[in-house]
Amino acid sequence: MKGHITGAVRLLERIGCKIEPVQLPHSKYAIDVYYIVAPAEASSNLARFDGVRYGFRSPNVHTLSEMYRQTRECGFGPEVKRRIMLGTYALSAGYYDAYYLKAQKVRTLVARDFKEAFKKVDVVVCPTSPTTAFKLGEKTEDPLSMYLSDVFTITANLAGIPGISLPCGKDKHGLPIGIQFLGRPFDELKMLQLSYAYEQAGGFGFG
Repeated sequence: MKGHITGAVRLLERIGCKIEPVQLPHSKYAIDVYYIVAPAEASSNLARFDGVRYGFRSPNVHTLSEMYRQTRECGFGPEVKRRIMLGTYALSAGYYDAYYLKAQKVRTLVARDFKEAFKKVDVVVCPTSPTTAFKLGEKTEDPLSMYLSDVFTITANLAGIPGISLPCGKDKHGLPIGIQFLGRPFDELKMLQLSYAYEQAGGFGFG
Protein backbone atom coordinates (compact mmCIF):
# COMPACT_ATOMS: atom_id res chain seq x y z
CA MET A 1 0.00 0.00 0.00
CA LYS A 2 2.79 2.42 0.88
CA GLY A 3 4.31 1.84 -2.55
CA HIS A 4 1.08 2.82 -4.28
CA ILE A 5 0.80 6.05 -2.29
CA THR A 6 4.45 6.89 -2.93
CA GLY A 7 3.99 6.11 -6.63
CA ALA A 8 0.95 8.39 -6.82
CA VAL A 9 2.93 11.23 -5.24
CA ARG A 10 5.73 10.71 -7.75
CA LEU A 11 3.18 10.81 -10.54
CA LEU A 12 1.96 14.17 -9.25
CA GLU A 13 5.53 15.37 -9.29
CA ARG A 14 5.97 14.23 -12.90
CA ILE A 15 2.95 16.22 -14.04
CA GLY A 16 4.37 19.40 -12.56
CA CYS A 17 3.49 19.47 -8.87
CA LYS A 18 6.11 20.62 -6.42
CA ILE A 19 6.19 18.29 -3.41
CA GLU A 20 6.74 19.89 0.00
CA PRO A 21 6.54 18.08 3.36
CA VAL A 22 4.21 19.68 5.93
CA GLN A 23 3.68 19.18 9.64
CA LEU A 24 0.25 18.40 11.12
CA PRO A 25 1.25 17.70 14.73
CA HIS A 26 -2.23 17.59 16.23
CA SER A 27 -3.69 15.20 13.64
CA LYS A 28 -2.63 12.29 15.85
CA TYR A 29 -5.43 13.34 18.22
CA ALA A 30 -8.02 13.67 15.45
CA ILE A 31 -9.61 10.24 15.85
CA ASP A 32 -10.17 10.80 19.57
CA VAL A 33 -11.52 14.31 19.03
CA TYR A 34 -13.85 13.31 16.21
CA TYR A 35 -15.48 10.48 18.15
CA ILE A 36 -16.27 12.85 20.96
CA VAL A 37 -17.46 15.82 18.89
CA ALA A 38 -19.41 13.93 16.21
CA PRO A 39 -21.45 11.73 18.60
CA ALA A 40 -22.12 14.76 20.82
CA GLU A 41 -23.49 16.66 17.82
CA ALA A 42 -25.48 13.61 16.73
CA SER A 43 -26.96 13.26 20.22
CA SER A 44 -27.97 16.92 20.28
CA ASN A 45 -29.33 17.07 16.72
CA LEU A 46 -31.25 13.79 16.86
CA ALA A 47 -32.96 14.61 20.15
CA ARG A 48 -35.73 16.29 18.13
CA PHE A 49 -36.68 13.01 16.44
CA ASP A 50 -39.07 11.83 19.14
CA GLY A 51 -42.15 11.13 17.01
CA VAL A 52 -43.89 14.41 17.84
CA ARG A 53 -42.88 16.82 15.07
CA TYR A 54 -40.05 15.29 13.02
CA GLY A 55 -39.46 12.06 11.14
CA PHE A 56 -40.79 8.60 11.92
CA ARG A 57 -43.51 7.93 14.52
CA SER A 58 -44.03 4.43 15.85
CA PRO A 59 -47.63 3.23 15.32
CA ASN A 60 -49.82 1.40 17.82
CA VAL A 61 -48.64 3.16 20.96
CA HIS A 62 -50.94 4.27 23.78
CA THR A 63 -49.01 6.73 25.92
CA LEU A 64 -46.66 9.64 25.26
CA SER A 65 -43.67 8.00 26.94
CA GLU A 66 -44.33 4.79 25.03
CA MET A 67 -44.37 6.75 21.78
CA TYR A 68 -41.00 8.33 22.62
CA ARG A 69 -39.43 4.99 23.46
CA GLN A 70 -40.84 3.02 20.54
CA THR A 71 -40.12 5.76 18.00
CA ARG A 72 -36.48 6.00 18.95
CA GLU A 73 -36.15 2.23 19.31
CA CYS A 74 -37.56 1.53 15.84
CA GLY A 75 -36.43 4.70 14.05
CA PHE A 76 -32.68 4.50 14.69
CA GLY A 77 -30.24 1.78 13.68
CA PRO A 78 -27.52 0.30 15.91
CA GLU A 79 -24.77 2.72 14.82
CA VAL A 80 -26.96 5.78 15.35
CA LYS A 81 -27.98 4.54 18.80
CA ARG A 82 -24.34 3.92 19.65
CA ARG A 83 -23.39 7.47 18.69
CA ILE A 84 -26.33 8.97 20.58
CA MET A 85 -25.24 7.11 23.73
CA LEU A 86 -21.61 8.20 23.36
CA GLY A 87 -22.64 11.78 22.67
CA THR A 88 -25.09 11.96 25.56
CA TYR A 89 -22.36 10.73 27.89
CA ALA A 90 -19.85 13.31 26.59
CA LEU A 91 -22.37 16.13 27.08
CA SER A 92 -23.66 15.01 30.49
CA ALA A 93 -23.06 16.96 33.68
CA GLY A 94 -19.57 16.44 35.00
CA TYR A 95 -18.18 15.24 31.67
CA TYR A 96 -18.80 18.21 29.36
CA ASP A 97 -15.63 20.06 30.42
CA ALA A 98 -13.54 16.90 30.62
CA TYR A 99 -14.47 15.58 27.17
CA TYR A 100 -16.49 17.79 24.82
CA LEU A 101 -14.96 21.16 25.71
CA LYS A 102 -11.43 19.76 25.63
CA ALA A 103 -12.11 18.05 22.30
CA GLN A 104 -13.30 21.34 20.80
CA LYS A 105 -10.07 23.00 21.90
CA VAL A 106 -7.99 20.31 20.19
CA ARG A 107 -10.22 20.62 17.12
CA THR A 108 -9.15 24.26 16.91
CA LEU A 109 -5.51 23.16 16.99
CA VAL A 110 -6.12 20.65 14.17
CA ALA A 111 -7.66 23.41 12.04
CA ARG A 112 -4.75 25.71 12.88
CA ASP A 113 -2.25 23.08 11.71
CA PHE A 114 -3.92 22.96 8.31
CA LYS A 115 -4.04 26.74 8.10
CA GLU A 116 -0.27 26.82 8.62
CA ALA A 117 0.27 24.00 6.12
CA PHE A 118 -1.70 25.85 3.44
CA LYS A 119 0.72 28.75 3.71
CA LYS A 120 3.28 26.41 2.09
CA VAL A 121 1.16 24.21 -0.18
CA ASP A 122 -2.07 24.36 -2.18
CA VAL A 123 -3.19 20.79 -1.49
CA VAL A 124 -2.31 18.25 1.21
CA VAL A 125 -1.95 14.68 -0.06
CA CYS A 126 -2.32 11.64 2.19
CA PRO A 127 -3.81 8.12 2.18
CA THR A 128 -7.56 7.75 2.43
CA SER A 129 -7.29 4.86 4.88
CA PRO A 130 -4.48 3.10 6.77
CA THR A 131 -5.50 -0.17 5.10
CA THR A 132 -6.96 -1.28 1.81
CA ALA A 133 -10.72 -1.56 1.57
CA PHE A 134 -12.27 -4.27 3.71
CA LYS A 135 -15.12 -6.44 2.51
CA LEU A 136 -18.73 -5.36 2.92
CA GLY A 137 -19.91 -6.19 6.44
CA GLU A 138 -16.51 -7.52 7.47
CA LYS A 139 -16.06 -5.23 10.48
CA THR A 140 -19.65 -4.68 11.59
CA GLU A 141 -19.00 -6.67 14.76
CA ASP A 142 -15.95 -4.55 15.58
CA PRO A 143 -17.02 -0.86 15.57
CA LEU A 144 -13.72 0.34 17.06
CA SER A 145 -11.78 -1.16 14.16
CA MET A 146 -14.12 0.60 11.70
CA TYR A 147 -13.71 3.91 13.53
CA LEU A 148 -9.91 3.65 13.36
CA SER A 149 -10.17 3.34 9.56
CA ASP A 150 -11.34 6.97 9.52
CA VAL A 151 -8.06 8.30 10.94
CA PHE A 152 -7.01 10.10 7.73
CA THR A 153 -10.40 11.33 6.50
CA ILE A 154 -11.83 12.88 9.65
CA THR A 155 -9.18 15.61 9.82
CA ALA A 156 -10.99 17.34 6.94
CA ASN A 157 -14.24 17.31 8.90
CA LEU A 158 -12.60 18.70 12.01
CA ALA A 159 -10.68 21.40 10.14
CA GLY A 160 -13.65 22.41 7.97
CA ILE A 161 -11.84 21.86 4.69
CA PRO A 162 -12.81 20.06 1.45
CA GLY A 163 -11.39 16.67 0.57
CA ILE A 164 -11.66 14.18 -2.26
CA SER A 165 -10.68 10.51 -2.29
CA LEU A 166 -9.33 8.94 -5.47
CA PRO A 167 -8.16 5.42 -6.38
CA CYS A 168 -4.44 4.85 -6.80
CA GLY A 169 -4.31 1.13 -7.49
CA LYS A 170 -5.29 -2.21 -5.98
CA ASP A 171 -3.71 -4.61 -3.56
CA LYS A 172 -2.85 -8.25 -4.32
CA HIS A 173 -6.45 -9.25 -3.60
CA GLY A 174 -7.83 -6.71 -6.07
CA LEU A 175 -9.14 -4.40 -3.34
CA PRO A 176 -8.80 -0.66 -4.02
CA ILE A 177 -6.27 1.63 -2.39
CA GLY A 178 -7.24 5.29 -1.95
CA ILE A 179 -5.37 8.58 -1.89
CA GLN A 180 -6.99 11.85 -0.86
CA PHE A 181 -6.41 15.50 -1.64
CA LEU A 182 -7.30 18.08 1.01
CA GLY A 183 -7.68 21.71 0.00
CA ARG A 184 -8.14 25.14 1.52
CA PRO A 185 -11.64 26.16 2.66
CA PHE A 186 -13.79 27.09 -0.36
CA ASP A 187 -10.95 26.20 -2.75
CA GLU A 188 -12.58 23.11 -4.21
CA LEU A 189 -11.74 24.22 -7.76
CA LYS A 190 -8.00 23.84 -7.31
CA MET A 191 -8.48 20.46 -5.65
CA LEU A 192 -10.72 19.28 -8.51
CA GLN A 193 -8.27 20.56 -11.12
CA LEU A 194 -5.49 18.54 -9.50
CA SER A 195 -7.77 15.49 -9.36
CA TYR A 196 -8.53 15.82 -13.06
CA ALA A 197 -4.85 16.18 -13.96
CA TYR A 198 -4.05 13.13 -11.82
CA GLU A 199 -6.77 11.11 -13.56
CA GLN A 200 -5.62 12.17 -17.03
CA ALA A 201 -2.06 11.13 -16.18
CA GLY A 202 -3.27 7.62 -15.40
CA GLY A 203 -3.30 7.91 -11.63
CA PHE A 204 -6.50 5.90 -11.17
CA GLY A 205 -4.88 2.77 -12.51
CA PHE A 206 -1.52 3.21 -10.83
CA GLY A 207 0.06 -0.07 -9.73
